[in-house]
Amino acid sequence: MGVNLNGVLLAIDAGNSKTDVAVLAPDGTVLGAARGGGFQPPVVGVETAVDTLAEIVGRAWAEAGGAGLPPAFAHVAACLANADLPVEETALQAELLRRGWSRSVRVHNDTFAILRAGLDEPRGVAVVCGAGINCVGMTPDGRTARFPAIGKISGDWGGGGGLADEALWFAARAEDGRGLPTALADALPAHFGLESMYALIEALHLGRITVEQRHELTPVLFAVAAGGDLIALSLVHRLAEEVVAMAAVALRRLGLHREEAPVMLGGSVLAARHPQLEERIRELLAARAPKAVIGFVTAPPVLGAGLLALDEASAGPEAKARLRGRYEV
Repeated sequence: MGVNLNGVLLAIDAGNSKTDVAVLAPDGTVLGAARGGGFQPPVVGVETAVDTLAEIVGRAWAEAGGAGLPPAFAHVAACLANADLPVEETALQAELLRRGWSRSVRVHNDTFAILRAGLDEPRGVAVVCGAGINCVGMTPDGRTARFPAIGKISGDWGGGGGLADEALWFAARAEDGRGLPTALADALPAHFGLESMYALIEALHLGRITVEQRHELTPVLFAVAAGGDLIALSLVHRLAEEVVAMAAVALRRLGLHREEAPVMLGGSVLAARHPQLEERIRELLAARAPKAVIGFVTAPPVLGAGLLALDEASAGPEAKARLRGRYEV
């Protein structure tokens, strides 16, 4: 099958754990798609990381009916994990341009894919809380708001990994007497079939429980908080404060804080819609940005990358609706 190359677009959503690629017609039809592993240039280097992208792009192109190497697309919208700073975006964009996929390449942090997936137009703010936490905002005139979001050194607190670490800290101190009592001291080790925090600390230290498994403790924290434990509940409320602080600052930077504007919440922690967390977020955001409208993003982020590509191509609402129809359930 031949492919009409006129105006064909490439959308990439590359996260830490998985990558989705879509080849799009200018009318929003998905011609081909493929999934692959995570995108981690800090670990393997920019060139090797893009080599991994190239293999996934090649499979998406083949599914679209193309033969051989992918052609020069009209535009490439690449929403990439670890593109946290402008200098990193520049390096990644240069490598993508070097591959010859298109003369028009735009690199975004992958959080922008989640934001755009939740919006009818590129206007609003998104806070994403999965393993980590991040916030971005955009307006139709191309202005953006964002944070470095690279951990404690950039002022971040929260995310699933951070919550698990905080829960462990309080539970350890509760068991040995340095801290206040909390049901976390029993619930966290019980999740792994262990009888004490000492046993859990040993298992973590010796690698019998992996860093990835440690993230399983975040739902345990929320369950304990739902049971009324004050320490666990304080951590849930602290996360709500961080979410609202990021959203309110981003809204203000874009001049959206005095008007009705969407604040989209995404990532595994926020999409789970824990009642105590959601209630506290709504309460705090109503005080800091009364006109903000909260929404939740459940569509796959590659939808957002595709919409960004269609935005760049000045596609109309029918094309964008067609693309949404492919990915929204």
